[in-house]
Amino acid sequence: MKQCYFCSQNLKNIDYKDVDLLRRFISSRGKVIDPRHTSTCAKHQRMVATSVKRARFLAFLTHAS
Repeated sequence: MKQCYFCSQNLKNIDYKDVDLLRRFISSRGKVIDPRHTSTCAKHQRMVATSVKRARFLAFLTHAS
């Protein structure tokens, strides 16, 4: 079983301004990828989803089409 990326890198916060990191967790359509495919734990998946939503609101990321 793969380990959560954020737990293994010992990252405490996920910054919505770090677009390169967030792009790893969104599909080509702009949707947040399922944690079964990205192997993120529930805590960090919620943080990823919140960061993606904030980045979309501020137009750092595009919305799903």
